[in-house]
Amino acid sequence: MATGEQGGPPGAALETPAPPRPQRRPRPSRTKIRVRRAIALLALVVVLFAGWFAFELFQPFTGSGTGSVSVSIPKGASARQIGDMLAADGVVSSGFFFDVRAMLDGDRGKFVAGTFTLRRGMSYASALAVLTTPPPVATTIRVTIPEGFTRKQIAALASAKGLSGSYLVASRRAVGFDPRSYGVPSSVHELEGFLFPATYDVTPHESVSRLVGQQLLAFEQNFNQLSFTRARAAGLTKYDVLIIASMVEREAALPRDRALVAAVIYNRLRAGMTLGIDATLRYYLGDFTHALTQSELALDTPYNTRIHRGLPPTPISNPGLASMIAAADPASVPYLYYLTKPGACGALEFTTSYAQFLADAAAYNAARAKAGGRSPTTCP
Repeated sequence: MATGEQGGPPGAALETPAPPRPQRRPRPSRTKIRVRRAIALLALVVVLFAGWFAFELFQPFTGSGTGSVSVSIPKGASARQIGDMLAADGVVSSGFFFDVRAMLDGDRGKFVAGTFTLRRGMSYASALAVLTTPPPVATTIRVTIPEGFTRKQIAALASAKGLSGSYLVASRRAVGFDPRSYGVPSSVHELEGFLFPATYDVTPHESVSRLVGQQLLAFEQNFNQLSFTRARAAGLTKYDVLIIASMVEREAALPRDRALVAAVIYNRLRAGMTLGIDATLRYYLGDFTHALTQSELALDTPYNTRIHRGLPPTPISNPGLASMIAAADPASVPYLYYLTKPGACGALEFTTSYAQFLADAAAYNAARAKAGGRSPTTCP
């Protein structure tokens, strides 16, 4: 009996073995999927944050800024403190990033104290370049204003020093200074008397308005320290005291005479007498040197204190502190008259007697005639 070649049962077809089925990988759990997504999202956030941080730090599209901002950097200030100051003034956008940029650039220890001119909206690099470079030493000039100078005299001095602008215009009024608070009437439209005489440092060609501002600040610092008890008791305002101080400044050549001249003014005001101070008329005429003529002495002006009672309408000079003190606190003496003593280096002779005053006046006129009409006040 025949058999199959493979030894299988007769008539049976040969079977091909089935290929092995591929094994399926187990699906990740939902937890793992969430973790992977969170990691991917975190990586994206980190990349975006790094890009934003770098953009904010290096500011590729920030220019050199606009406008002008003056910034004073104190000695010993840290980079973060400086950055916060700049951010507050709109110079840079962030004090934090300014600090970081200073650290990266190695500029944290290079800041220079001083006043700098910056711009609004500057890049950190531009601001750092300015603030780590010592500012040029500003050239200054000294303007010394003598005590007793008038606005016109100060204007000529300011012009000679090369300051820009009109001093006469700038000294009519000033922003932030209210002369009405001192009792100045509304009819007065200038700051004569308030322009404190001293030495001021200014830059070449600086505006006269800056000088006026410095003078007004110095005036407040000096005048406001006075006691006005005596003046109030006499019915005088602070502006009246300033007017008296301006006359004292012009009349008293020697320090010892200041409080005595102020006393004469107080005494004559109390007695209802005219003051008879020729310096007030000289101020009106703009002439402090030439002898007054009879026609000038008869001029009907409030500044002619020979014929008008009371104080002149405004100060006749810008007095210093010593004359201010004398005007606020005059000497306690009964004098009503004074006159320059001939050949006494500007010293004044005081008296309560009109007859003695006339005698002194005669001696003065005789000495002036002997000097050829010139003032006989020089020292022997």
